[in-house]
Amino acid sequence: MNATHDSAYSWLRLAVTLLIAATGNIGMWAIITIMPAMQAEFGVDRADAALPYTLTMLGFALGNLVIGRAVDRFGITWSLSGAAALISASFALSALAPGIWLVSIIHFFVGFGTAASFGPLIADISHWFLRRRGIAVAIAASGNYISGAFWPWALSGLLAAEGWRVVYLTLAAVVICTVIPLSLLLRRRIPLEASAASDAASAARVASVGLPSRTLAILLGLAGIGCCVAMSMPQVHIVSYCVDLGYGPAAGAEMLSLMLLGGVASRLVSGLISDKLGGVRTVLIGSVLQCIGLALYLPWDGLASLYMVSLVFGLAQGGIVPGYAIIVREYMPARDAGTWVGFVMMATVLGMALGGWMSGWIYDVTGSYQAAFWNGIAWNLLNIVILGLILTRTRAPRTAVPA
Repeated sequence: MNATHDSAYSWLRLAVTLLIAATGNIGMWAIITIMPAMQAEFGVDRADAALPYTLTMLGFALGNLVIGRAVDRFGITWSLSGAAALISASFALSALAPGIWLVSIIHFFVGFGTAASFGPLIADISHWFLRRRGIAVAIAASGNYISGAFWPWALSGLLAAEGWRVVYLTLAAVVICTVIPLSLLLRRRIPLEASAASDAASAARVASVGLPSRTLAILLGLAGIGCCVAMSMPQVHIVSYCVDLGYGPAAGAEMLSLMLLGGVASRLVSGLISDKLGGVRTVLIGSVLQCIGLALYLPWDGLASLYMVSLVFGLAQGGIVPGYAIIVREYMPARDAGTWVGFVMMATVLGMALGGWMSGWIYDVTGSYQAAFWNGIAWNLLNIVILGLILTRTRAPRTAVPA
């Protein structure tokens, strides 16, 4: 194993990566926290109130692909710095917007910039690990959930006292003052010989799966859409769901934080499991558990029950999305890591965007979230079927990484 991989520098770089992810992913979660306040101010229905989130996720999806390709060519530092400037400017413009449609358009750019701190950042850190790649990717991906668990809670007081526009101006300052200085610490590039060693490890695994890389990527994209349509139902609408039930937005924000903290634990455990079982089996296990967790929302809507179910759901689903990145890195060349990880992450984000809007639309049509939960379960089953197909097509057990 090349000395570059799994080294002391690798772990230091991972720590910086986690700090960047915990701040840079603010753009994905801020709109969920302020959605009820924005809906009340603009006087729109639930589907229209979810449009800024949907546009955020569309931008996030495209950003994972475009910025992922940029990272392969130019490195992570320039990508993160430009993305931080874009996020800050977009938050500031949103705070000045007079209506929901302009806010929605601006949020496309919030999402595009936020993407740099997810798929591209995960792809970057994956270059620096071989034996512990699973747990390293899981830790980096946990920054997204740490962001979602911390910022809604941290901003709830400011939101109640000053309103969502002041919250957005605050976030504009936080992002640019944090992400750019930290990104300068990631200027070092992976040595060519280390990339060659990683490619050799990937080539050893390619023979064990009976699918071409491009076909595998497409199947992973479809599976990602399915799992994330299901995942988005509680994550996007839990605050609004709690408001409808009379528990208030604070309780919903606490449930979201609890859900995402459970997701952090799930991602770390799944990372350890993936180092033993491989990415496909790990993602399949997580998908089955997510489906069970989603079904638990159907019979229980009491306050205490929702806290518990939200924790269970978070513990079930947290490891799924980073698991797709691990699969890509196991079977595809290191030189294309940003592109292929970005592609699969784009698909998962499209699933989140579709699911976030679809659940709001179903609510507007039916007057409740029950049908939206069933819709999520159906999409989750599609994901399970695809992963089962990939697993049954595997001809040989996963090859261990050489020491």
